[in-house]
Amino acid sequence: MTPITEVEGRRLALSNLDKVLYPATGTTKGEVLHYYAVTAADALLAHLHNRPVSFLRYPDGPDGQRFFTKNPPPGTPSWVRITEVPRHAAQQNRQVVVQDLASLMWAANLVVEFHTPQWQADAPGIADRMVFDLDPGAPATVVECCRVALWLRERLAADGLPAYGKTSGSKGLHLLVPLEPAPADRVSAYAKRLAVEAERDLPDLVVHRMTRALRPGKVFVDFSQNAAAKTTATPYTLRAGAEPTVSAPVTWAEIEDCRTPAELVFLAADMAGRLERYGDLLGPLLDPDRARPLPVAP
Repeated sequence: MTPITEVEGRRLALSNLDKVLYPATGTTKGEVLHYYAVTAADALLAHLHNRPVSFLRYPDGPDGQRFFTKNPPPGTPSWVRITEVPRHAAQQNRQVVVQDLASLMWAANLVVEFHTPQWQADAPGIADRMVFDLDPGAPATVVECCRVALWLRERLAADGLPAYGKTSGSKGLHLLVPLEPAPADRVSAYAKRLAVEAERDLPDLVVHRMTRALRPGKVFVDFSQNAAAKTTATPYTLRAGAEPTVSAPVTWAEIEDCRTPAELVFLAADMAGRLERYGDLLGPLLDPDRARPLPVAP
C-alpha cells in the first residue's frame, strides 16, 4: 500500500520508498525524499521561489529512462502553482512553480532534477542573475574549471560584479552573479563577451564555442544558459548520476585549493553538515542589496 503523508495540510501519496535509485550507494527513494524534506528544503525552496521549474525525471534511477519536461506532469495537484510562460508571441507555455514544502515533496516523489531559468515568473526574460557553466572536456576536470572560475571572478570584479560558485553536481562548476534586473539577451551578450575574453587570455585552457572538436583538454565557458529559454540545475538539486551528487554551493577557498576532482564532489549525505557549517553560501543571490547593474556594452 502506498503510504499517505500529510505535508503542510496537503495529503501526498509517496510511492516506492524502498526502491533503490542510486545503486552505487544503495540510496533509496525514501532517502532521497528525506534529503529534500529535511536537509535541503529551506535552502532549495528559497532558490526555487517564483521561478518556473523544468524537470529532468529519472523515475527508475540514473540507469533508467530519463526525460525532460517543462509542462506540468499528468496528475499535478490543483494546489500546485502553475504559471504561464511566454514561449513566443503566439503561444504560452504552462510550468510548475515550487513554492512550498508540499509542492517540493510532490515533485521530489516524481524523482526529478530541478532546473530553473535566470528570471522570475512575474518577469519572464528579465534576468536577476547571470550564470557561467564551466564544462571540462576530458582529460580536463573540475580542477581546470576552478582555474577558469578564478579568472572570471577577477574579471567580473573589475566590472563591479560579485560571483558565487557551486558544483554542477556532474563534472563542472557554475558561477552565479546577482544582477539588477536586465533583459536576458543583454545578459547573454555580456556573458559571451567575457567567455571570449577568457579564451583570449587563457588560450590553452578555455574555449567559448560548443564545438566538440575544440573541447578536449579545455574548459567550455558556456554563456548560453543566460538565454531566456534556457535553464540551469537549481542549487541543492540532486543529479541523475551514478551517485546522489548535489549541485552544491562551494566557498572560494575550496575553489582556490582544489587539486583533485574528488574534493568538489558532494553527496546528499554531505549537505546537512555543510549547511550547518556555512549556511546557504548562495544566500547573496537572494538579497536585492547584493545585486549590481549589468555593465553597459562598450
